[in-house]
Amino acid sequence: MESELPSPDSGTHRTSDPETLTSAIEGLTISSDPLTSKFSSLDDLAHELSSLQDLATRGSWRSILDKVARARSLSLLQKPHDHLTYLSYNVLALVKLRRFAEGLAELDSLEDLDSSQYRYETYPSVYPNRTGSMVPFSLRWLHALIPIKMGERQEGLDRFYELLDFVQSKLKDKQEKNLDVSVDLWKKREVFVINCIMGHHLSNKEFGVCLSLIDNLLSRDFSDPALISKLGYIQMHVGDIEGAKRSFNKIEDMVKEGKSSASLSEVEIKNLVNRNKALVFLVGKDYLSAVREYEECIERDHTDVVAINNKALCLMYLRDLADSIKVLENALERVPTVALNETVIVNLCSMYELAYVNHSEIKRTLNNWIARVAPDDFDSSCTRI
Repeated sequence: MESELPSPDSGTHRTSDPETLTSAIEGLTISSDPLTSKFSSLDDLAHELSSLQDLATRGSWRSILDKVARARSLSLLQKPHDHLTYLSYNVLALVKLRRFAEGLAELDSLEDLDSSQYRYETYPSVYPNRTGSMVPFSLRWLHALIPIKMGERQEGLDRFYELLDFVQSKLKDKQEKNLDVSVDLWKKREVFVINCIMGHHLSNKEFGVCLSLIDNLLSRDFSDPALISKLGYIQMHVGDIEGAKRSFNKIEDMVKEGKSSASLSEVEIKNLVNRNKALVFLVGKDYLSAVREYEECIERDHTDVVAINNKALCLMYLRDLADSIKVLENALERVPTVALNETVIVNLCSMYELAYVNHSEIKRTLNNWIARVAPDDFDSSCTRI
């Protein structure tokens, strides 16, 4: 069973993809580009962009494919960047629906992403006084991700490292020009890409590479509790429990000193501290103490799905299957948009199998409910019917 869900700051949670799409459209973002501050809505940036964003946030990926196909067939996309924006959503939707070959074919239709045809200055009458690439950052990310999804791990990793070089060169350029707003955006992208790379190395137990990547980040920003926490997680993976404790204690000291974080809210930092303490207790098989830490998190934020999931597992390890099942079922009923996570469902179904003779019937009922409320990309096979 899973003992830890992806942490909320890792970029892996369900809403991160559509956020990446809209916030990463280079040169088209309202909040990050002073040149486009005159725009008041997403629809001013691209044709009916707010509608696409809303569908992505709700996980309506099939509707996105239909909307893109309709816009293309009716020739509703007038400007070059409109085509790239819609293609970004189309490829993301195909990836979410695990139709990777079709997503790759869409990407291949673009050829070289750094081609002059994808630069603003190539169309001076359409984009007067604008220069630079109009390729959404999300397309570059998908270009690296799809080979990994298709089993070409090394090619995907090579592309991710190329993307990291690209991001770091952009970041250096923005810093030299003292473009503070752009610097903040590219720093977030750098952390996002490194998190992606670390995730792939972690899945193959390549812990040394992960430690090197995160040490490099921390050497430039010692105050990010999310990064320090990740260091602690990796240290636990390699068996360095004392090192992990020291990392976790740094975050606790930051909270005690009242230091704020640019990446996390006060509640998120406090919950991070409790979850880190709980992980140490879990390693020591002190499940009761871990449950108390997770309960503090849930009391502070009832949508903390990591705490909910792990509290249920701790109760299961304590042989209290009835309460562990109740924790997950209550979460699904109370906050389905957050708790409807494949890891949570796998764990719940495992608990059903342990607790009930007629678990197949119970899981079938759960599967029918999931079919009604889940986003299009939810993997229903996790119920193991």
